[in-house]
Amino acid sequence: MTKRTFTVYMLRCSDGSYYTGMTSNLENRLQEHDSGKFPDSYTHELRPVDLVFSHTFDNTYDAILWERKIKGWSKKKKEALIKEDWEAIQKLSKKRNFKRKR
Repeated sequence: MTKRTFTVYMLRCSDGSYYTGMTSNLENRLQEHDSGKFPDSYTHELRPVDLVFSHTFDNTYDAILWERKIKGWSKKKKEALIKEDWEAIQKLSKKRNFKRKR
């Protein structure tokens, strides 16, 4: 029996934006993005797309957590992940100090 894995992936769209998703079959999912199979999808009008990041997980729970986390990140933080710049990710993760209005 083959163990099922789940991949979190990030695409760079033709307009420079990023799309993050999760799949159990990355090759098939990339083909769907490239072909424009789903006209209502974010990437449909932003093709071509390039795979810039992927990471495989042994369970769906961890993959879903990572997908949600990355979707909430800034563009700079996503670019640091693509470059595997862990120091930049850590710096970008620190809470910003906001001054309270008095």
